[in-house]
Amino acid sequence: MRYLVTGGAGFIGSHLCDRLLADGHEVLCADNYFTGSRQNIRHLLGHPDFEAMRHDVTFPLYVEVDRIFNLACPASPVHYQNDPVQTTKTSVHGAINVLGLAKRVGARVFQASTSEVYGDPLVHPQTEDYWGNVNPIGLRACYDEGKRCAETLFFDYRRQHRLEIKVARIFNTYGPRMHPNDGRVVSNFIVQALNNQPITIYGDGSQTRSFCYVDDMIEAFVRLMDTPAEVTGPINLGNPGEYTIREIAEIIVEETGSSSELVFQPLPADDPKCRKPDIAQAEDVLDWHPAVTLREGLARTIAYFETLLSNHGG
Repeated sequence: MRYLVTGGAGFIGSHLCDRLLADGHEVLCADNYFTGSRQNIRHLLGHPDFEAMRHDVTFPLYVEVDRIFNLACPASPVHYQNDPVQTTKTSVHGAINVLGLAKRVGARVFQASTSEVYGDPLVHPQTEDYWGNVNPIGLRACYDEGKRCAETLFFDYRRQHRLEIKVARIFNTYGPRMHPNDGRVVSNFIVQALNNQPITIYGDGSQTRSFCYVDDMIEAFVRLMDTPAEVTGPINLGNPGEYTIREIAEIIVEETGSSSELVFQPLPADDPKCRKPDIAQAEDVLDWHPAVTLREGLARTIAYFETLLSNHGG
């Protein structure tokens, strides 16, 4: 098949391009390189079935494809709060343009939604039928509400135009090719630990997150895309293993052999206190469960950052 991956030069997008090519498909990668990187797809540029194009999804795209993965959007607070208006446009206009393309060419289309649609949840763990607790005018709303609106559009296109849609709510994902300055917990802590700098923890470190290794996430993407047409989602994808932020910091210090100390800063506005997916639906519908342990995944991620930092002089 011929796939379009928007945001294909991003952290998760580039791993998805790898997988689709390995499975024998043709891949068109569209990215405006706002947070994606050509470095992430450099190894694919000579591949006969791979094509990269610079494109911003807030503008229509006219291509012929069989299936679409819509991953285009900054996904870390540092990046999505940098230009919040553009973040909302990427989620909303991007969804409209991708859905319009899918309608024109009759393509099945996958939306990379997010656990952020649950906001600062009052239900724990989060199930897909929970409507969320989101501040619509807060600092994170450009992303939270943008992604919520995108889900609305996907389901309205299905109801109105009979489009084949798949909606995945992605929980924290980590692994090689994460942006070193994206402000996310794992990449932040690893870079600080490798440089023996103080590790910055916001709040008292008791807030929890669940971390899924990128290879597990890509496996779930592929399985969801291949489900029968009546399976639409939204479906939670993530690792239900729950860790406090402080625990993550301590494990990374241990794994890197770092001399970094933990330092505590005030908690940012609207930062969720807990985040853990209920993945019963993914286990049932996709026969999927994360396979990579946290320490195993962190070891691979640390090795990537060690190489990255040594190539850039620390």
